[in-house]
Amino acid sequence: MTAPSRPFDGLLIGASLATMAAPSGYGEIADGALAWKDGVLAFVGPRSELPGSPASLANDVIETRGWVTPALVDAHTHLVFAGDRAREFEMRLQGATYEAIARAGGGILSTVRAVRDADEAALLAQSLPRAQALLRDGVATMEIKSGYGLDFDSERRMLRVARAIGDTLGVTVRTTYLAAHALPPEFKDDADGYVAALCAWLPRLHGEGLVDAVDAFCEGIGFTPAQTRRVFEAARALGLPVKLHADQLSDLGGAGLAAEFGGLSADHVEHTSDAGVRAMAAKGTVAVLLPGAYHVLRDTKLPPLAAFREHGVPMAVATDCNPGTSPLLSLRQAMQLACTHFRLTPEEALRGATVNGARALGLQDRGVLRVGLRADFVAWNIRHPSELCYWLGGDLVQTVHAGGARLA
Repeated sequence: MTAPSRPFDGLLIGASLATMAAPSGYGEIADGALAWKDGVLAFVGPRSELPGSPASLANDVIETRGWVTPALVDAHTHLVFAGDRAREFEMRLQGATYEAIARAGGGILSTVRAVRDADEAALLAQSLPRAQALLRDGVATMEIKSGYGLDFDSERRMLRVARAIGDTLGVTVRTTYLAAHALPPEFKDDADGYVAALCAWLPRLHGEGLVDAVDAFCEGIGFTPAQTRRVFEAARALGLPVKLHADQLSDLGGAGLAAEFGGLSADHVEHTSDAGVRAMAAKGTVAVLLPGAYHVLRDTKLPPLAAFREHGVPMAVATDCNPGTSPLLSLRQAMQLACTHFRLTPEEALRGATVNGARALGLQDRGVLRVGLRADFVAWNIRHPSELCYWLGGDLVQTVHAGGARLA
């Protein structure tokens, strides 16, 4: 005998809900109920308002305690790479600067060599565990950048591996083309020539369905604003949104440039000027805060947090998972660092890893527990949402669901 048809595919009851649905606060619902149908939330509210008994509403009924939040969104990662750069960590502890390491042939180019030497299977085998670690800590949507290949075949391989991670784990992966990350050896002293080449590669990669957005490293040791503009114009010609590594080490006007192109986000932004903040506010560009890199580099220049708040610039929080400056495999740890170093409130940090993280990826269908949005949510073993930023590590996740399917 087949089970009778019920209105919901699944129903979670008993936990408190942090819906994040209001402009501020957690949007708390005590003794809540969360139901989904066809991968979409179909009921979000108090259990007392369910239109029937739980057993009559869904075959899959989960009764639990603790809290449920939207699944986390990691809006800035470089997690597809080969090898590691632990030796550089030691060098920085001994006083070497990020710029000095890069100019000596270390930094990004050392990872480029490792990526070029790895075939697709090896690159996936090394990268998949990093994505699994993020998933186990509550992440169901992650951005993954290229930028460690710096030639057509290697950039393509990185983007293909990023897509494979999403297919393997069932998480949403948004791919970002970051060939404008560093100057490869083949184009030494010819940055303009390299920019022309990477702009020529973009239509081919986009045509293969491998690119969701375009990024660049606009910095003294990266690419100039003029070169970045050429990259953005190539993206705009294809209808691709842009993001930018902006104002991390100096103020070259990167945040304003990203805003000029309607950028989804400006990331790092430690040196962003008030004019850059105002430009971001006018265009709705999200400030993606990356406290992992700030922590590892022992930076002292804070992003203009008060200005972001004053002008209403949304602030996301992301891991910046990468082998050199932020070997961070927990978005919850990034949230904690954002509270500790940047003085975000736990509510701001959670908003940064849900609502605003989704916005930084151009995704309007997640990041909030609301009827009609994706059924991406996490059940946590906590007594209050502030614990997500309070605990340094630890296993707080009960379950992670994406599109109603349990992933962890």
